[in-house]
Amino acid sequence: MRIRRSKRALAVALAATLVLAACGDADDDVDPAADDNGEVTDDDVDDDDDDAVDLAGTSVSVFGAPTSVEEAAIQDVIQETFNEPTGANATYEGSDDFEAQIQIRAEGGNPPDVALFPQPGTLVEHAEAGYLVPLEELGYDIDELEATFGEYLLSLGEHDGQYYGIPTNVNYKSMVWYNQAIFDEEGYEVPETWDDMIALSEQIADDGYTPWVIGTGSDAATGWPATDWMEDIMLRSAGPEAYDDWVDGELPFDSDEVRAAAETFAEIAFENELIVGDTANIPDLDFRDAPDALFVDDGAVLHRQASFVTSFFPSGTQLGEDVNWFQFPAIDGQQGALIAGEMGAVYEDREEVREFLRSFTGEEAQCAMGSQEDPDTGDAVQRISPNLDVGPDCYIDEVMQEASQQIAEALEEGTARFDASDLMPAAVGSGTFWDGMNEWMRGADLDQVLQDIDAGWPN
Repeated sequence: MRIRRSKRALAVALAATLVLAACGDADDDVDPAADDNGEVTDDDVDDDDDDAVDLAGTSVSVFGAPTSVEEAAIQDVIQETFNEPTGANATYEGSDDFEAQIQIRAEGGNPPDVALFPQPGTLVEHAEAGYLVPLEELGYDIDELEATFGEYLLSLGEHDGQYYGIPTNVNYKSMVWYNQAIFDEEGYEVPETWDDMIALSEQIADDGYTPWVIGTGSDAATGWPATDWMEDIMLRSAGPEAYDDWVDGELPFDSDEVRAAAETFAEIAFENELIVGDTANIPDLDFRDAPDALFVDDGAVLHRQASFVTSFFPSGTQLGEDVNWFQFPAIDGQQGALIAGEMGAVYEDREEVREFLRSFTGEEAQCAMGSQEDPDTGDAVQRISPNLDVGPDCYIDEVMQEASQQIAEALEEGTARFDASDLMPAAVGSGTFWDGMNEWMRGADLDQVLQDIDAGWPN
């Protein structure tokens, strides 16, 4: 069972450190390294040090969900900051079917050396099953890791008093993207509340445009963008504490709070005059293709998606000119920030694996990730570092800088929460929750859908 912490206290602690890092004050090197006895120390460690460990002839396999431009960026950073200095051969493999494949590989006894989990809930399940090596056994000092990544994020990989995951990336999900030219031409104002956003949507429709494009297709992971809508709404309408209860299974899907969140989402998703296509087709529109509607005539004006969506914008898109964004608005006076990301976990304890994880989560590699560009468009690859030593100068566009600030402010206020479906057990989070959203969009009764999702909870 996952250990539940006081998330408000942890969030405030992380936020305070984030603010210090943004101001350039968090410059102490806390990256771990293994000494001859396998114990982690931070003495004389420098990511920029030329005295890299000689790992020639060794290899490290790394498996995760990011594909396409992100996959290439991850491999480029690994090559530059780990392979070349050490002589090792670490290779990253991305998969759109990561959730299913990591389970198959682990159960079949053929896991990667390192996995980058987008679902901490699945990571915890793999720890419980005995597949993963605890960070303590890898020689890490948990206090040092908490100083580098904050207690809240690190706690997401905790199981039975031990830690199994190190944050490797975060992204900001509470974002609504919009067509800047149409906003300027029509004089639309950024909505501050959910009611304002509904009124804006209706005004956009009255003016002859299609307000929203929603696409939740994602191959074997189809449905997750719909769960993000639910999570953003739950965080605001029910509040952070109820959100925590929902994540832990103490507040069922078949509850007034979750049903109200679904009905709020339906005010947009089930109003065909407000969306591209119709509700039943939402699961058939791939989330990677959905943003295209913002850039074509007779497309759409609004699209809710995380910071990484810019990787799927058309070549040559000018952020702040062609498209812009605003924070998902408040509901009943409550605001929040939905975040997600990845956590690195180890299946095989070898020297080169330890050194890879140390390098990949260290300041040099994490800063290098913030400056990666799409080779075709020149746009930034949207990966925000959870390493608190990584300052704003590492990012090459304002989207990542602004998104990181929104995260910090929400953490300070205690209203930031990690993606609920990623924290829930996989049978629910990437199982009945995803499936239930798809079935609901295609016409299933909401009450039955909520009951079916609850039925997926492990005993």
